[in-house]
Amino acid sequence: MATCFNTPQVKYNSALRFERHGIPADELIFSPVVRFVGDRVAAVAATSPKIAARALSLLDVDYEVLPAVFDPEEALAEDAPKIQPGGNLVAEIRAETGDLDQGLAGSDYVFTDKYYTPRPSHIALEPHTCIADVSRDGPLTVWSATQNIFAFRVLLSGIFSLPMHKVRVVKPPVGGAFGGKLEMTIEPVAAALAMMCRRPVKVELTRREVFFATRTRHAAVVEIKTGVNRDGFIQAQDIKVITNTGAYTSSALNVLGAMIDKAFKQYRIPGMRCQGYPVLTNTPVAGAMRGYGSPQLILAREVHLDRVARELKLDPVELRRRNLVRPGDPNPRSGATLGDCYPLECLELGAREFGWDTWRRPILPPHKKRGIGMAVGVHGNGVYGVHADITGVTITMNEDGTGILFTGAHDLGQGVITILLQIACEVLGMKQQDWSVIEADTAYVPWDLGMYASRGTWVIGQAVKRCAETIAAQVKEKAAQILNADLEKLNLSGGRVNAPDGSSVSLRDVVWEIQQKDGRELIASYSHRSTFNPTSYGADFAEVEVDLEQKTIRVIRFLAVHDVGRAINPLLVEGQIEGGIQMGIGYALSEDLKLDAAGKVVNASFKKYVTPKAADMPTLKVMLVENGERQGPYGAKSIGECATIPVAPAVANAVADALGREIHAFPIDLRALSD
Repeated sequence: MATCFNTPQVKYNSALRFERHGIPADELIFSPVVRFVGDRVAAVAATSPKIAARALSLLDVDYEVLPAVFDPEEALAEDAPKIQPGGNLVAEIRAETGDLDQGLAGSDYVFTDKYYTPRPSHIALEPHTCIADVSRDGPLTVWSATQNIFAFRVLLSGIFSLPMHKVRVVKPPVGGAFGGKLEMTIEPVAAALAMMCRRPVKVELTRREVFFATRTRHAAVVEIKTGVNRDGFIQAQDIKVITNTGAYTSSALNVLGAMIDKAFKQYRIPGMRCQGYPVLTNTPVAGAMRGYGSPQLILAREVHLDRVARELKLDPVELRRRNLVRPGDPNPRSGATLGDCYPLECLELGAREFGWDTWRRPILPPHKKRGIGMAVGVHGNGVYGVHADITGVTITMNEDGTGILFTGAHDLGQGVITILLQIACEVLGMKQQDWSVIEADTAYVPWDLGMYASRGTWVIGQAVKRCAETIAAQVKEKAAQILNADLEKLNLSGGRVNAPDGSSVSLRDVVWEIQQKDGRELIASYSHRSTFNPTSYGADFAEVEVDLEQKTIRVIRFLAVHDVGRAINPLLVEGQIEGGIQMGIGYALSEDLKLDAAGKVVNASFKKYVTPKAADMPTLKVMLVENGERQGPYGAKSIGECATIPVAPAVANAVADALGREIHAFPIDLRALSD
């Protein structure tokens, strides 16, 4: 049995990304203080689940009940119970550009609103699972459903005082993540038990446990003050965000920092200030979730801007048309270009395709209402500008002309390995079936920052492209000798190197020549550091029907238009967007972890936690703006997280249009609105 009395009392932060990350460490494998319902208290290992369950039932724990606080605004009060020794406010994060006060004072109108966003769960199909093993002379090996093998290696190394070469972390195929498997949860428990037993130990959470014992999205309180002139041009905006980070700091600073960063990349606003306050409470720990701060910000801002448009008697599309950033606009915080950004094109294409200007409210029974809404979303491509965004890849060619790709990329169902192979094939003129991939194993692959921040295609894709180009250069050099041809005029396709005169040599023969005659292996490694972080955009349009008698909201039609640079795999891009729409609809209408008066999650099951099912999904249409991002691999940039960000505000604005009233709390509860 493992408890706080016989396991290392080494504090860590489960959201650590790399050595010396420098974020607050306030977690333990098992803490002597239980800070929320779901905190780890003890674990047992047994030869069967039945025996383990029986052993757990025999445990008797004496608790001293402490005062608790569950609301982040209440937790900021001076007399609130202190969750951690340093107090409940983790930090204040602040960023501003221009002259906010002058902008507000010079505005014709100033609007102020306050919004409350929910605490949804990731509900990936596969629950959190890991296996730990400690061989007699070998390393601690952990097989984990994780998004960050190298970060987990750093954490486990520190907790158990092991050198890193004695810790191996492997990601097997993972059934979904959405950010919920980025931060370490059960892995040190399995490792501690394996060390005690000297046998492999598997820890697998039940679905119920996943809801409250892993991570959630940060619930947030967002206050927005916006100054506009009478023509609808935004002059100034002041945003204050309080996030509920739960009982431990985790990614509180990271998420709020990312949120604030996006606030400056959506609209042209001369004077702007963003303040963020991550707050500890006695609730389940919040962490990374698809969008990483953007969903909270964009939901509040886009609903607020619709209210501004209504007050100005200005069409919501027109308000955004006048204020959205344009290609090449500078980031007002750094002066660096936003790159090839096309939110306006998304907006214009979406409005035309949706029939925004021609839509008319249908005649329905009095208890049914129809409305339309739209919103624009924004997200980044990696973490450049915050810390070093690095990845390494290795490509080795086999004697038969096939290849092996070694990469730290984690395929979590999003298809990143397919994308990387498409890039390698494009460079080397090969087919995907000619490749095998070694992915996400700290013992075999080069270092990678982790699969988060929508960095897969943008960062790792560029590394694969450049590594493949290094291989291609060696192939062409040898083929030029074989064919007696001009190296610069050779091309690779169909598994062959082709010269302009029609002569060619197979890739297989070139590899053989390099190996057997030159006496070297055809292998290349490339370490890539991203030096630019462009922005992805999307404009979503929704039509909803509200039934006032049944208290239901149904999204009946939805259009998503996204600026993706260029789609390397259009089918995968469309699939990401459709999945993002499902997640965003849930965020707007139903998904939220509910707590009782004692802080216990009361809807920790698929039966009680309501998420949109297939039958609930609207008629969908996805369209892409593909003007290219010059610095991206073949012009591509990310889609994974941006896919979900504008969905909830588009739905919320449609509901507000149907009801003819403002909405400030999410998910939308018609019963509460009718009170």
